[in-house]
Amino acid sequence: MRYSKIICETRGDVAIIRLDDERTLNAISPQMAEELRHALVKVCTSSRVLILTGTGRGFCSGANLGDLDPSAPEYDAGAVLDKHYNPLMLALRALPIPFVAAVNGAAAGLGCALALAADLVVAAESSYFLQAFRRVGLVPDGGSAFLLTRGAGRARAMEMMLLGEKIAATKALEWGLINRVVPANDLDDTALALANELSAGPTKALSAIRKMCWDALETGFGPQLESERVLQRDAGRTADHREGVAAFLQKRPASFTGC
Repeated sequence: MRYSKIICETRGDVAIIRLDDERTLNAISPQMAEELRHALVKVCTSSRVLILTGTGRGFCSGANLGDLDPSAPEYDAGAVLDKHYNPLMLALRALPIPFVAAVNGAAAGLGCALALAADLVVAAESSYFLQAFRRVGLVPDGGSAFLLTRGAGRARAMEMMLLGEKIAATKALEWGLINRVVPANDLDDTALALANELSAGPTKALSAIRKMCWDALETGFGPQLESERVLQRDAGRTADHREGVAAFLQKRPASFTGC
């Protein structure tokens, strides 16, 4: 597939995907969603970490509303979720590699959900997070209510979604939604440094960790313990586990290969 709405590049074992529609502050259209899903499949087979960011002044301004016609007889605002946006969010959840979001500007609506779905979120000081669905008479999508209530708690999630006010990066950090806030000029380097650290780690164990964290949002304590037992068995069969134990006993840095 030839991409026109995203840009893909690699830096060693790190894949970088940039949302690329500066005219709309990188609003997500069905085409962009499908390009992203296609790129994710390729990334998972060739890289050990993903960075998602945006070009220009915005990370992602949300779903592209330009083609909507609410007055059409068969109009269904949820259809595009079924066909394009929900599959994208599920694909991000199921990634077998760590995922870092570098938020370089507005992260609004579906764009906010994209950012908060990452394992690590680094935001520029000038960036902000916004759930403005109420302003167009819609409800938050992309799993926003799930991500916000579990990340910031019900009260703050309600505030963000009901009032539709911008949440500055520093407040998002205070609320526990993101991991780092840095000057805009340092954003790319900070995200890449985190990604490089992850890419040098035991990839299969890191994949299992992200699965455990997602599962923990939905399961009880007993099922979580059972899941950990299975994942620990699988991690214990990897070459990286054997290398990690050997390095620990020999008092040297481990050299993980991702196998």
